[in-house]
Amino acid sequence: MSLFLKAATVAKMALAAAAVMLALVSGRAQAQGLPAGKITMIVAFAPGGIADTLARLIAQGLGERLHQTIVVENRGGAGGNIAASYVARSTPDGTTLLATTTAIAINETLFVNKDYAASDFKTVAIAASSPEALVTGASGPVTSLTELIKSVQSKDAENKSINFAVPGVGTGSDLEAEYFFKVLAKVPAQPIPFQGGAPAINATIGNQVDLMATTLGGGAAAQINGGKLRGLAIAADKRAAVTPNIPTYAELGYPGFTASSWVGIFAPAKTDPKILTALNAAINDIVKTSDVQTKLTDMGFDPITGSQVQADAMFAAEVKKWGDMVKALGLSIK
Repeated sequence: MSLFLKAATVAKMALAAAAVMLALVSGRAQAQGLPAGKITMIVAFAPGGIADTLARLIAQGLGERLHQTIVVENRGGAGGNIAASYVARSTPDGTTLLATTTAIAINETLFVNKDYAASDFKTVAIAASSPEALVTGASGPVTSLTELIKSVQSKDAENKSINFAVPGVGTGSDLEAEYFFKVLAKVPAQPIPFQGGAPAINATIGNQVDLMATTLGGGAAAQINGGKLRGLAIAADKRAAVTPNIPTYAELGYPGFTASSWVGIFAPAKTDPKILTALNAAINDIVKTSDVQTKLTDMGFDPITGSQVQADAMFAAEVKKWGDMVKALGLSIK
């Protein structure tokens, strides 16, 4: 046999072996209810944010557990709608996932003309959440939310409105604060939008605004513990372990008012339930690890685990909660 024929024979054998291995891997994945092949996780926001940070933590853990390639791709824009629209139209085989935040629940009611709906998705898992909060500059004059509200309501008040920084129009922090001031506290308040959390925090530290509406996990917890911000209230059932000195709204006389920012993983609605269950179990295992729990807690986030059905129920409840706030405020984006 010539060298050429030998080389050709070896090449054919190698290709055949590769095909067998691919079939075995694919067969094993399908037998375990896992997506076959590379998984792409589409992050709805730019690199460096909390959605991106948590998505990469989860992607790394999934790769290790599933022995599959996990690619993280950022498709930011339109408040998370660009990524959501892309994933909603993707093949429902578990190979394209969406990593996003509370924005997807808010946008269901806030955006009038988006080309997808919440029903286009199944929730794989909601991995972590962080309560919304009101903070102020540590060196500023505001030391109590109750006293600030009383001062605005006073007949002799020089300032008849409260201004507060928000990390973007229509964000959870924006809606939570507007709803609190305008619907619950019934005092005039004006949001001051910034392009992201970092510039809003800097303006608050510099006392350029009265307050800032933010999540503890949006960088605020670190600044509070570092003495640059002062926490006034959190929208949670109980005080946060990372900032134990900040009272809840309930403690200040507003019972039942809770709101949080969370990060979740979603798949197209027609994805096989076996795939959803398998991915959910893997993500739960990741979130339960001590390393990931420590990272989340240090950032001001509470780890969340639960079944895929429970995650879907939580998402549905969040769509309703935020939708009610949007409607109460009369907001819409076309």
